[in-house]
Amino acid sequence: MTRIPPRRTVDLALLSVAVVWGSSYLAAKDSVAPDGVFAFLAIRFGIAVAGLAIVVAPRLRGLTRTELASGSAFGAILAVVLTLETFGVTKTSAANAGLIISLTMVITPLLDRRAGTIALPAAFYGSAAIAVLGVGLLTQNGGFATPSLGDLLMLLAAVARATHVTVISRVSAVRVLDPGRVTLVQSCTALVAFVLLSSWTGRGIGEVAGEMTARSWVLVTYLALTCTVFAFAVQMWAARHTSAARVGVLLGTEPLWAAGIGVLLAGDPVTLVGVLGAALILAGTHLARSVESRGAVAAVGRQR
Repeated sequence: MTRIPPRRTVDLALLSVAVVWGSSYLAAKDSVAPDGVFAFLAIRFGIAVAGLAIVVAPRLRGLTRTELASGSAFGAILAVVLTLETFGVTKTSAANAGLIISLTMVITPLLDRRAGTIALPAAFYGSAAIAVLGVGLLTQNGGFATPSLGDLLMLLAAVARATHVTVISRVSAVRVLDPGRVTLVQSCTALVAFVLLSSWTGRGIGEVAGEMTARSWVLVTYLALTCTVFAFAVQMWAARHTSAARVGVLLGTEPLWAAGIGVLLAGDPVTLVGVLGAALILAGTHLARSVESRGAVAAVGRQR
């Protein structure tokens, strides 16, 4: 019988993913240019696949058709998410990008509900809205730009990310999947997509790789092993033990960690508005977790 981890452990694991994803903004800032996005992503996922393959190699013989199909589907959605996010960030302000992508916290439970799960109370959506408002305050230091194509791309990215979370959660709930093998298949699928796209648009992989400095290689390796392999393996594991709504809320704290890392490592300014925004994110996330926990307990009680 599979041991069910404590809910607090699952929450902390998901928060660790939000932290490393928050650090990815600073790590990628000086490493990617708009015309080399797909080549950069191909290099990142190439390293990720190589690192993950070494770890998962002893278990590859057990790869099932279900894991292959599920991982391929997850990888296709992931490629869409990263493409929309990366191009969106290059075409809008950081403030707008941070606010819009945080809408994942609200979109995920809506998609999860349509997928057939028990409806969450209005208090959950109110809590998520508080967190989104906090992101708005946290990211508005530079002011909000006029809505642009980048804003639309970030909105589509939020929908795609929520879809990715929901699909993983729903599939993991009804099928026994090995997180390592599925993450490897997912990464391979995304890698193939980025290699093909890099050859059709922008600069090629060889050209971009040749221009990378030693610092860039260190950063892309960090992005590959921590923000890709570790993050998606944890997300796959956590999806088996909690709801998509809870995953969406906890991963939605990513802008908070991005801002904190910016302050600590890049010397970004600390403002009263930013502190208020961070407080609202923490409060909204805590309230949403509490509401979701009560809903999960009530659902179990009704099923008995």
